[in-house]
Amino acid sequence: MERTYQYNFETNKNVAFNEIDFIVFGATLLASASIGLYYAIRDRKSDDAEDFLLGGRKMHYLPVSLSLLSSFISAITLLGTPAEVYRYNTMYWWITVGFLITAMGAAHIFIPVFYNLKVVSTFKYAELRFGKVTRFSASIIYLVWMMLYMSIVLYGPSLALNAVTGLSLWGSVFAVGLVTIFYTTLGGMKAVVWSDSLQMLIMFAGMMTLLVAGSLKIGGLDKAWQVAERNGRTLLLEFDPDPSTRHTVWNVVIGGGIFWGAIYGINQAQVQRAISVSSMSNMRKAIWLNFPGMAIILTLVCLVGVVMFAYYERCDPVTLGIIKSSDQLIPLFTMDLLGSYHGLPGLVLSCVFSGSLSTISSGLNAVAAVLLEDFVRPFYPRHISGRASTIFSKVTIVVAGLCCIGLAFVVSKLGAILQVAYILFGILGGPLLGLFTLGMLFPWANKWGGLVGHLTALILLMFVGLGTKFNNVVITPPSPVTTSGCYLNATSALTTVAATVASTMTTTAVNQTPKEDPFILYRMSYMWYTSLAVLTTVVVGLLVSFATGATKPEELDPRLICAFFDEFCPWLPEKTRKRLRFGVRHGEEDVKPTDITKSGKVGMVNAAYFTDVDDVSKQRAASSTTLSDTVTKPSGTQSAEPNVMSNTNGVHKTLYPSTEIHSTNL
Repeated sequence: MERTYQYNFETNKNVAFNEIDFIVFGATLLASASIGLYYAIRDRKSDDAEDFLLGGRKMHYLPVSLSLLSSFISAITLLGTPAEVYRYNTMYWWITVGFLITAMGAAHIFIPVFYNLKVVSTFKYAELRFGKVTRFSASIIYLVWMMLYMSIVLYGPSLALNAVTGLSLWGSVFAVGLVTIFYTTLGGMKAVVWSDSLQMLIMFAGMMTLLVAGSLKIGGLDKAWQVAERNGRTLLLEFDPDPSTRHTVWNVVIGGGIFWGAIYGINQAQVQRAISVSSMSNMRKAIWLNFPGMAIILTLVCLVGVVMFAYYERCDPVTLGIIKSSDQLIPLFTMDLLGSYHGLPGLVLSCVFSGSLSTISSGLNAVAAVLLEDFVRPFYPRHISGRASTIFSKVTIVVAGLCCIGLAFVVSKLGAILQVAYILFGILGGPLLGLFTLGMLFPWANKWGGLVGHLTALILLMFVGLGTKFNNVVITPPSPVTTSGCYLNATSALTTVAATVASTMTTTAVNQTPKEDPFILYRMSYMWYTSLAVLTTVVVGLLVSFATGATKPEELDPRLICAFFDEFCPWLPEKTRKRLRFGVRHGEEDVKPTDITKSGKVGMVNAAYFTDVDDVSKQRAASSTTLSDTVTKPSGTQSAEPNVMSNTNGVHKTLYPSTEIHSTNL
């Protein structure tokens, strides 16, 4: 069927942002900045670092849920997912189902452990479970991961919009970067959460505008689907078990679900917001509410990809050289479709930058928390006041944000941003997910297993990811595109282009021939990277642990281990579940405050709980060996016992007969 419309590049029409578009775009940035300014004024008298970094742990679960979702729906998703459908097919939609795995892991395995420990940084857990060296190593990996990722999120949209709309590359990079730094520095977690909620609504409005306008132009969503189906873009039932196939139901659901587990389950940026709510039940609500929200948004952006392909069905702008990469398709589509409707391009493209704002703001807040909790507090001999902690966090956000702007210009040659982001997450996020999985689900793992396991996975994934990239291994080439329907004679501006593509005016596929017999791991779909990292960390970690002396489960602080079968199989008999705890003393975590008598003063034991002890009194200090404690056993008998002597695997050993005191002073 002959199309009834022309593209701007065919008519030589120069369509760019006008004043109204800039006003709409500027209003988006101003609204986010205003939220930060509001919380800076409202909380100007607060010097509590926890209030700045965690919102005082009193955030409502609805805005937190929207904030978590907005980071999932980053600019990479808004630009990369429609481009993925355009170039390949709709198989990526199955990540919606994979999120069920993500939500179960985040809400019921990982985040409950962090929540119960009341940690600010997730890497405090790494020290409690595996020691300081592992904590330091994991923190470094995380900082590199987030700085690179934030740079991609900032640079990708700026480059795409610059190429199509004429919006200044430097101007957009600095505008988005500086506005994000501004409101995150001023308002902290509260500004991040509420601005993310606003940006999520803008993202939804922008993508919905694009879908409706595109469907109307083509003649309906059903016609767009028919066009995409005719060209093989609506594939949904690919069950090929071959791990080298780019996207199948198996690798998108399982591999993608595990991949997003590294985001929702253990990523400091997500965890920090999830534990900012007032209760465990609210935390789970915030995570599970992401499922319907994510399903709606991901379905929306996939449909935008379908409509966009139908719009350019017979005139691929990438092949023509109108744009340099598929990541620029959404901005081009927006200007072709809505360029004459002043204000709408500003709305649609504001939604892309809203994705950048939400991701970068949460990332900067997380980087500040990690640097403070994992690099300053452990090495600073004296107590750091709340005011000093808050000032340090704000300075860190500014410095990290400026570094992010600088790094944005280093990532310009990395290729399609959706795939690059997944590879980056697999290489750096995968080993971290493996480390926390090893720690929380396998009580036998020791400090050497945790350290060697996640470093081995890091080296292996760097070898696979970088090797695949530098060797240009292409296993699944993009789907065919064509330029046979381009009206090249419509404008003299395309004379050069016409000469270039005149010989390829029939349907063609991108000619990317895979290299012969690439290394087996190079052929693996990037969707499996995180799964490979987790498997490597767990297997190597357990082997090293047993080789060097596995940890005895009964000696571990039970709060460091997820009671997996109690959580997911509560219908099993208690005797069976007890055996499946493998010796970990779940159920003994309740805090038992006890009186302390010192020089006539009565206080409380500092967040300690006791195994096989009903009460302890006359205790001067947990580290003292000069006084005895009067211990009351469950039988009612009392005895005078020495104080705590040492700390091993998170358990404070004592000289009490058959008694242990477990410290929770974090």
